[in-house]
Amino acid sequence: MERVEPPGHHDIPPPPAVPPRAATAVDLRVGKRLLWVDGAAYPLENVTRVYTYTLTPRRKEATLLFVKRVGVILSVAFALTILGGLTSIANEGAGGTILTFVWLGALAALAFSIVELVSVLTAPSQYVLAVETSGPSIAMVTSADPRQLDQLVGSIVHAIENPEVEFQVRVDRLMVNPRNYYFGDNVNMYGGTGNVGVAHG
Repeated sequence: MERVEPPGHHDIPPPPAVPPRAATAVDLRVGKRLLWVDGAAYPLENVTRVYTYTLTPRRKEATLLFVKRVGVILSVAFALTILGGLTSIANEGAGGTILTFVWLGALAALAFSIVELVSVLTAPSQYVLAVETSGPSIAMVTSADPRQLDQLVGSIVHAIENPEVEFQVRVDRLMVNPRNYYFGDNVNMYGGTGNVGVAHG
């Protein structure tokens, strides 16, 4: 259907919608000897290491876990199938019901295992900035521009060495499931999938 405009108005299409952001931007700032990552504060004198690295998914572990799960699920399903077959000798209806529930449960467990495997295999690697402290906590953020993170390492180190330095930048909140990635040590993230604060477990 053709658009009709009132007289004197040009038929100008509306501007395109702004595409949604894939990540949530947060403030990373230094002021009064504190490093703020969104709402979390880290005293600069407690910062022991600042670095960038690529966070990679645990694809090998996920595949091995999937194979183990399939083995366990099928072993239990076949064992219960044999038990159901023996039951059906005494009561045919009960044996058929047991077999139905066994294989529905096995299919559900297999579907869950496949979804978990695919979520790890398709997870992208993330280039992150990590700030470790003398305590158990680590702050992690990411950015669409890896050079920004590399420059931030120098900026934070400069702020540690120069107490009067203050700055503020926008970075992206790290949006990953911590169970799917290598963190070097055993690391537990706080706050679900939208994480900035991290602590060693």
